[in-house]
Amino acid sequence: MKLEPREIVDQILPHRIPALDLAEAYAPANIALCKYWGKRNEALKLPLTGSLSISLAELGTRMRCRVAETDGLEINGETQAPDSKAFRRLFSFLDLFREAGTCFQIQSTNTIPMAAGLASSASAFASAVNTLNLLYGWELSDRSRSILSRIGSGSASRSICPGFVEWFCGEQADGMDSYAEAMDVSWPEFRVGILRLSDAEKAVSSGVGMQRTMDTSVLYQSWPAQVERDLPVLREAIREKDFACLGKTAERKAMAVQATMSAAWPPILYWKPESVVTLQGVHRLRADGVEVYATMDAGPNVKLLFLEQNRDEVQSAFPDLQVVQPFGTTCQD
Repeated sequence: MKLEPREIVDQILPHRIPALDLAEAYAPANIALCKYWGKRNEALKLPLTGSLSISLAELGTRMRCRVAETDGLEINGETQAPDSKAFRRLFSFLDLFREAGTCFQIQSTNTIPMAAGLASSASAFASAVNTLNLLYGWELSDRSRSILSRIGSGSASRSICPGFVEWFCGEQADGMDSYAEAMDVSWPEFRVGILRLSDAEKAVSSGVGMQRTMDTSVLYQSWPAQVERDLPVLREAIREKDFACLGKTAERKAMAVQATMSAAWPPILYWKPESVVTLQGVHRLRADGVEVYATMDAGPNVKLLFLEQNRDEVQSAFPDLQVVQPFGTTCQD
């Protein structure tokens, strides 16, 4: 029997009567260190494999929701037309939670570009769930909010929690065992550097890219086994604060998923020339003894992983780098 998203939401929500007229909440974006890239159920956004990410502190989405007479959406101060992609996608998701006749005016403020491979959809859907949780007074657990966020965007399941977060793929058809939770690890010296090489919307969405890769890439058959091998390695590296192991594993996973996508047909190439130049710069830094690693998602932008002790060298090599302290504050120099 095919399960619909509304049925899953019904299992979690205690009621659909707003307790407030206005609520506001935040959720961070996240960068996957071990990516899932493939779903076993598209409607419920259930992944074929688990994944592990680092949340990006103050880089994310703050959403303000007011009960109103009509629906409306503003993103970073710009009104979105009802037929726009952003409007339709968000309100289709909100329809899962509200009764017919309830309308929302939404103001969303993003500190990251949309659809550029920097996990803006993850923070958007997670912040929507966090906001509705306050508006309706549901008092949902992190696990329940993770499941609900996942229905909007798979990686949004990881944006409910701060720090290092693991998303379990689960086995149940209804997805109630597919949720994310934070690892009980604080690593104050850990840094993520964001290099915004392009803010343009990517030509192939993550969802389309995943399905095409699964259907046509000759390399995809080995992907689940790679994840099963690397996830425990990453967990142990984080617990032991073995930065070299974490960095090598994360960069290898990023390069592997790019190679797997490029073997799809038609090939999926999110890279830009600037991406390659950046990766070569990272390799040169490492050759010079600076411990820095790179990761990429479905987009041209490159994220760097390093420790505070190497920050000066990394920023000197990449002057436009925006440095994030996942266990502190976001810095932009």
